[in-house]
Amino acid sequence: MRRLMAVSAIVFLGVGVGSLCCGAGPRPEHGLHYTEPAAVWDEAMPLGNGLLGALVWGDGRPLRISLDRTDLWDLRPVPKFQGPDYSYKTMRQWVKEGRIQDLHKLYDDPYGNPGPTKIPAGRIELMLEQGTAFKEASLDLAKATAEMRFGDGAVARVFVHARRPLGAIHVTSVKPPAATLIAPPFAGEITEEAGANKISAGDLATLRYEAPAQHRGERWTGYLQKGWGGFRFAAVLVWRQSDSGWLGVWSVATSKESDDPLATAKARCDEAIDQGFDALLHEHATWWRAYWDRASVSVPNAVIERQWYLETYKFGSAARPDTPPITLQGPWTADNMKIPPWKGDYHHDLNTELSYWPAYSGNRLEGAEGYVRWLWDTRENARAWTKRFFDLPGLNVPMTADLDQNQIGGWHQYTHSATTAAWLAHHFWLQWRYGMDRRFLVERAYPWFQDAAVFLEAVTAEKGPDGKRTLPLSSSPEINDNRLDAWFPSITNYDVALIRWVFERTAELADLLGEGRDAERWRRALAEMPDLAIDPNTRKLLVAKDYPLLASHRHFSHLMAIHPLGMIRWENGPTDQEIIKASIADLDRLGTKQWCGYSFSWLANLAARARDGERAERALEIFSRAFCLRNGFHCNGDQTDKGYSDFRYRPFTLEGNFAAAAGLQEMLLQSYSGTVRLFPAIPASWRDAAFDGLRAEGAFAVSAERNDGRVRSVRIVSEAGGLLCLENPFGDDRYVLSGVEREKVRTRGRDLLIDTRPGQTVTFSCK
Repeated sequence: MRRLMAVSAIVFLGVGVGSLCCGAGPRPEHGLHYTEPAAVWDEAMPLGNGLLGALVWGDGRPLRISLDRTDLWDLRPVPKFQGPDYSYKTMRQWVKEGRIQDLHKLYDDPYGNPGPTKIPAGRIELMLEQGTAFKEASLDLAKATAEMRFGDGAVARVFVHARRPLGAIHVTSVKPPAATLIAPPFAGEITEEAGANKISAGDLATLRYEAPAQHRGERWTGYLQKGWGGFRFAAVLVWRQSDSGWLGVWSVATSKESDDPLATAKARCDEAIDQGFDALLHEHATWWRAYWDRASVSVPNAVIERQWYLETYKFGSAARPDTPPITLQGPWTADNMKIPPWKGDYHHDLNTELSYWPAYSGNRLEGAEGYVRWLWDTRENARAWTKRFFDLPGLNVPMTADLDQNQIGGWHQYTHSATTAAWLAHHFWLQWRYGMDRRFLVERAYPWFQDAAVFLEAVTAEKGPDGKRTLPLSSSPEINDNRLDAWFPSITNYDVALIRWVFERTAELADLLGEGRDAERWRRALAEMPDLAIDPNTRKLLVAKDYPLLASHRHFSHLMAIHPLGMIRWENGPTDQEIIKASIADLDRLGTKQWCGYSFSWLANLAARARDGERAERALEIFSRAFCLRNGFHCNGDQTDKGYSDFRYRPFTLEGNFAAAAGLQEMLLQSYSGTVRLFPAIPASWRDAAFDGLRAEGAFAVSAERNDGRVRSVRIVSEAGGLLCLENPFGDDRYVLSGVEREKVRTRGRDLLIDTRPGQTVTFSCK
């Protein structure tokens, strides 16, 4: 009867549905608008292209442009990690003996050394005419251009070219500005030596580089900076005065791309300045127009909608397929004469993973491609570390890593976790599921899964008291910080979830590729793993067996099985729903006093999976209002003193920003269970909402409009072909469907099943 009712609600017509109301691209109100100048670097207006970054700030006396390049790194090795005690066997023994101070000295303290670390590129300072008064500044997200206006009519426009390793600034003023290019103070006076247990390890000068070689010519200036191990980089600024004003172009080049980085940077500037500002801006704006055409959203909460556009802009500025992946600060390394917070490194126990969450349903796969490409390209370094430290086959990855994926230390329970490669495998999975590129599956995703599974099989060979596989050392980021009790007597839910998920997915992919024997192997390993630890009374997920979450905590590592892994699903019915509701209720009970901003972003994603739109909306709004600076940068601590968190500090990191964008996308579109669901977790008050061009698993581009509480229109483009399973978003309403033959439509409960062809577009509209 339900099948007959569903089919009778469909009216087949051979006409399409018009475009949805959600226009492409951000509006002016989504951008940044200052009437007071930014006086510090982390409130600056951010620009970037994945390789180069810039921060525009100041009042014109001077106007500052902080420069960055994402492959500028001090890559000195950690000497202690070359010694005989550096091994998993020894670490296990020291943990058993309670030698926590020895563990700190070997694993944790080296993180306080000056290097390895991300390093900044320098700064441009422009001194405008005496008496010039700041009036306003804005960042146009649509064109990725910052503009500053001054009381005398002077206007400065700045952008980092979307496709080329250079930036440009144009100033209209009566008198040309005085331009200065300033190198980072690597050879300056040391006021704070590097040391352990600090957010920033100390002054840049503790790296103890030589002073840069300064160069100057007619209408240009530059410097060549020597770093560690023969690495060099150069920054160059070239300028020209014309009737239309003053034009400057800058570039940063490195010795990895040229034997003469100074000449390379200057040649780029010379070529670009000959083109002129308008021609460069046209090239730049064309790229961004295409970027914004990919996807857009419209929701009635203006705060959350604006934050989504800010995050999507930052993602386009920070993530490209052919540039280094997003570090803690991306292309915006601190410009405060200090080593950046937490070395500006790659943290793989949350930070890099959350930073790429919005790429998939946000239809920005090309940005996430740069992440998995880098993981793949650096896997041999990770494999060598796996052999050296664990003395086991397969692949694991250091949790804190430099640009070359080398271990750089920190709290040993997490930096040397056995399941880091497993979480990174999730992004290979997402890249495959959202793109459906079979070549990627065969050449990248499946080999990564195989190698990770081989390691996990080996490292869990020992059996626990229950006769199941276990980890000899198991932790849950960052429960109990770096104390001895951060190692649990039984395997944690964080580790269990990741290991079970990898075994299950590796078997699934093996089946898909016709590798039946391998599939059997991984299913056997899966059957030998313990189940997730669940409180038998409350049904909430525990941290580990008989160990509940005891206090408010920033990292929801024990809830990995709900999100992002989707092993426990609302769609599975009452049993899983009970676990999800109980686990989120436990977070409520413990409160948010020890949360960072990213915790609220993650909660929004969890709440969306629980179909709780009100909770998700509230979490995203708190994130935006309390944990972001005025330029939208996530600053970790509560800046409002409203009691959301006891953390008050403001180190800037990006993962909270991008996880917030993903949270809104989860509210609007979900497909992780194999069924496409529209508006699955929006608040009842959101009577009107729309999105255009979001992406579902199976490589479906989806657009939908909701008006007065009812879905009015849907458009789905099947990029790769295959089965589309769509939960009927119209309920009992009748609707028009076009773009598919009648015999291609089947029903299964509330779902519509359509076998699609590559490139096929299916449209629905409510009658």
